Formats: sequence, structure tokens, C-alpha cells
Amino acid sequence: MDALTINEAAETTGWTPRMLRYIERMGLVEPPRSAGGYRLYGPGELQRLRTLRELLDTHGLALGEVGFARRMQHDDELRRTVEGWLEAEPARPAHVPADDWLQWEQDKHERLVAEAARRADTTATTNLTETR
Repeated sequence: MDALTINEAAETTGWTPRMLRYIERMGLVEPPRSAGGYRLYGPGELQRLRTLRELLDTHGLALGEVGFARRMQHDDELRRTVEGWLEAEPARPAHVPADDWLQWEQDKHERLVAEAARRADTTATTNLTETR
């Protein structure tokens, strides 16, 4: 089989080897591997990389957006959740008085942001400990 290594494919396509690995992790272009585990980029993979760049440029998309679209194709729960969110109308929770709704939403957001920061700190600490 005629194929290029990741470095050769990067040089040919204008993507960096790092970006090619990222594109593969997102499932957008998945090159076969050699017996030794090397990625092999053949004509089909090169065409996908070229048309991916055209897709991004033509529609002003980011790579992550295409990756997300791919996830939605394969994850029914994610697709249903996103579709539900897009169709939902904002509604005040029944237990929250109308005059308190704004403050209730602000408080809820502050708790969510604090929890996300706590998780990020925990993850960073865990990663730092694991690398030592």
C-alpha cells in the first residue's frame, strides 16, 4: 500500500502532526496503522484532510465544531439533550417567586462556576501528583 507517515502527511497537507493526531482523536480522519503502529496516510485520508480544510474554510467552522457534529451523529443521548435544550423555552421554576427569579439564577450560576473551579483544581492537583 502506498502511504505517507504522519510527518509526510503533515508536510503534504499543511496540518501539523499534532493536529493530525487531534483530528484522529475526534474521529474525523482515522488512518490505518502499520504492523509497527505507525499511522499510514493513503489517498483516502489525504482527500479527507483536504476536504476537511475546505469544509472549515467554506463555512467558517472551527475543527471542534465538526468534531462536535460527529459526536452528535454517534451519541443519541447527546443529540437528544442538545435538541431538547434548543427547543426549550425559559421557564421560572414553580418554587421561585417571580421577583426572586433573577437572583435565584445568579446564585445557581455562581454555585456552578465554583464547582467547576473546584473540579479543575482537583484535576490539576491530581495530574501534578501523577507526573511526579
